Amino acid sequence: MPIDTFAAQKTLSAAGSSFTIFRLDALPDTARLPYSLKVLLENLLRNEDGRAVTADQITALAGWDPVAEPATEIQFTPARVLMQDFTGVPCIVDLVAMREAMAALGGDASRIEPSRPVELVIDHSVIADYYGVPEAFDRNVELEFRRNAERYQFLRWGQNAFAGLRVVPPGTGICHQVNLEHLARVVFDQDGTVFPDTLVGTDSHTPMVNGLGVLGWGVGGIEAEAAMLGLPLSMLIPRVIGVRLTGALPEGSTATDLVLTIAEKLRAHGVVGTFVEFYGPGVANVPLANRATIGNMSPEYGATCAIFPIDAETLSYLRLTGRSAEQVALVEAYAKEQGLWHDPGHEHAYSETLEVDLTAVVPSIAGPKRPQDRIALADAPRAFRAVLGGYVRCDPAPVGLDASSAESFPASDPVAVTGNRPGDAPAHFETAPASDEPALNPTALTLADGTTIEIGHGAVVIAAITSCTNTSNPQVMVGAALLAKKAVEHGLRPKPWVKTSLAPGSKVVMDYFARAGLITYLDELGFDLVGYGCTTCIGNSGPLIDEVAQAVDEHDLTVAAVLSGNRNFEGRIHPQTKLNYLASPPLVVAYALAGSMTVDLTNDPLGISSDGKPVFLHDIWPSRQEVQEVIAACLRPEMFTRDYADVFTGGDQWQALPTPEGELFAWDPDSTYVRRPTYFDGMSRTPQPLEDIEAAHVLVLLGDSVTTDHISPAGAIKADSPAGRYLADRGVQPRDFNSYGSRRGNHEVMIRGTFANIRLRNLLAPGTEGGVTRHLPDGEQTTIFDAAIRYADEGVPLLVIAGKEYGSGSSRDWAAKGTALLGVKAVLAESYERIHRSNLIDLGVLPLQFAPGQSRESLGLTGEETYTIRGLAGTESEGLPHEVIITADGGTIQFTARVRIDTPTEADYYRHGGILPYALRTLLST
Repeated sequence: MPIDTFAAQKTLSAAGSSFTIFRLDALPDTARLPYSLKVLLENLLRNEDGRAVTADQITALAGWDPVAEPATEIQFTPARVLMQDFTGVPCIVDLVAMREAMAALGGDASRIEPSRPVELVIDHSVIADYYGVPEAFDRNVELEFRRNAERYQFLRWGQNAFAGLRVVPPGTGICHQVNLEHLARVVFDQDGTVFPDTLVGTDSHTPMVNGLGVLGWGVGGIEAEAAMLGLPLSMLIPRVIGVRLTGALPEGSTATDLVLTIAEKLRAHGVVGTFVEFYGPGVANVPLANRATIGNMSPEYGATCAIFPIDAETLSYLRLTGRSAEQVALVEAYAKEQGLWHDPGHEHAYSETLEVDLTAVVPSIAGPKRPQDRIALADAPRAFRAVLGGYVRCDPAPVGLDASSAESFPASDPVAVTGNRPGDAPAHFETAPASDEPALNPTALTLADGTTIEIGHGAVVIAAITSCTNTSNPQVMVGAALLAKKAVEHGLRPKPWVKTSLAPGSKVVMDYFARAGLITYLDELGFDLVGYGCTTCIGNSGPLIDEVAQAVDEHDLTVAAVLSGNRNFEGRIHPQTKLNYLASPPLVVAYALAGSMTVDLTNDPLGISSDGKPVFLHDIWPSRQEVQEVIAACLRPEMFTRDYADVFTGGDQWQALPTPEGELFAWDPDSTYVRRPTYFDGMSRTPQPLEDIEAAHVLVLLGDSVTTDHISPAGAIKADSPAGRYLADRGVQPRDFNSYGSRRGNHEVMIRGTFANIRLRNLLAPGTEGGVTRHLPDGEQTTIFDAAIRYADEGVPLLVIAGKEYGSGSSRDWAAKGTALLGVKAVLAESYERIHRSNLIDLGVLPLQFAPGQSRESLGLTGEETYTIRGLAGTESEGLPHEVIITADGGTIQFTARVRIDTPTEADYYRHGGILPYALRTLLST
């Protein structure tokens, strides 16, 4: 039952109505708190129940010490959940399985419903196979539906079966841009109680909506499922870094240049795991689309979120995007009443403060492998040559935040890193002596149309206007289109080896392009629409031009992609582009015209005009006034209201999908994409008493810094892997294996890929790499999956032993799900990444921690022992123990380990065998 210890519940009159609010000034001295912590404080006040959310948590947050290290745990209840299709499908699969379990236990299956609004946007599956032709969009969508029919049928069924689930069909937009332009409420109205809109999303770039003053960040699938079911999420009260903005962007600099500058500065300072908040007189000079760009890239500088407070610019954007007058009035009234309205003269308490002078921002790109490695545009050719000659560190084995970002590919899983690492800082190139500059290895080739060209190192082979990071921003998009117009008028064309594409995150972009008469010019330069989705930014670039691809491989050319995205590590954008540069949309067009990273866009001509004169970037760069005139004339609120009026309906292909009906899903036994998971098999209405773990064997013995990427299935499925053999046995050809990310809805595929990463070193099978172990006690070497199946048949529980920082990296739900489904009952590690430890509990796996100073080495553990874990049985009445006693080899080795179940809520989840059984039994009993 709700509790109101601090008498915070009051009434607000706004927009002609009366609403219930929970006042922040019910507690003393809250005006000093940063905006983001005020939002969290209101969340606690409104959700206080005396168990999950307590008065002590509220008091601790209200009395926040800015300089203290995060140590106090609170329970955050987001208002809604945002998903994309790669990470969202397994969440919906689990809900469907819960419905079946509810029915099997005699309950009402229809009660399994998201208790918070859930919005899933299908944006991760479209690939830019076709480009540069008018029919590119239609043909790419057709291929997308053909490749993903099983997943899409399942999601369409879910859209109809779950009242709380809304699905944005393919070919509509990117989840974060749709969220910004349409889904975000800013102030939420739930049955007459109003409160700040908050969310968690199963995508790392969820903080894009922070630009609108909406607090939210990326989480793993397990946390998202908890939020969907109305359960709070555990978090530590964070440190908050204040970034004071002054001045305004100068002419010629864009939002992209600004965000790359901020990423560089915040990476250099170190903000991993913190909240970042912008304030000061310069905030008013940052258009909301620019704020969203900055929020979008918060994972690239490591912040949990990067938020702007509500102000007049927020309201202007809400009006522009077609939100109702009543909603805008409510946002303004609520923000001002609760002290959430930005006051540029008010200095909040912050853990640290930094300052960014907007007037100092210069045109920039970032790369070739990391978003924090900003390069002033004027320095780009020298920086490229320095990289080519080996004069700059480009670490092929990223660490810390970079490793976590790389591991999120291709599903954009949120990163899960605590603490800053030296390798996170930006790199600085050193110019090579002119005499030592490497040769560009020019290579002649003939294209399919008979054109003879020459390319070498540094050739730009992909130029992509892509990603919600920038396509949500009318200033840079109109800037790119105007630059294209002027280029066409000067007779310029992209170099013939460049694959060009346009993939905006919203249909509104093409609407204002059409109204301004600019589509023709983009099309003439090959920037035809290829899809509304992430495309190149997540590696869905499609193939290079055939002859170019062949030359790159045959001559080992170091070629580049230039894209308006947010991440650029090697291998993400395209397997053949070793160098990948982030740039604003206008610069993407410019590099398509130049065709090479060796061209100095600030001094060298981009090409020769139709009358034989050199054309420079400054000749075709649109002024800010030109851009603003087009926006003022062509961007209208009715574009947003029209395009989003039927955003959940979909086109003919979506409507034509054969979809089963009913509240229970009719699983296709032949499906290799979506299968019923086994979490609830054999589940009873009440939890079974806890038992000690007897005679367990070690499945995997690991060292330090094992990440969720080592544990969780990711990337391409190899033909000779257990997952590949599973698919081949079901008639799937290797060319159709697709990735683990696309098959997250099939647990049979995913468990076969758990602990199978090629970089995993299982110390139980020395000299091997990847998913190899030894079955004990016979010692036979086999795959981890096959060993787990044998142990299951023998009734042997399993154990994982690891070193420090177990489970860091990206927030992958399958790192815990796969562990549990392989039969692992406990993990014993020296230390844990916090989110993965929590995820293990959510799946019913016991996290244990060596005593300080102890490790497997100090105890002489080889992993070949038989283990018994005592202290769990008979603890139903007095609560879980703080420690357990572990014996190995019949008692010849004995030690204690700490039980890392840290809160009463976690204890409840573990007793029930995980968070989903807990939620199911709770619904059964009410």
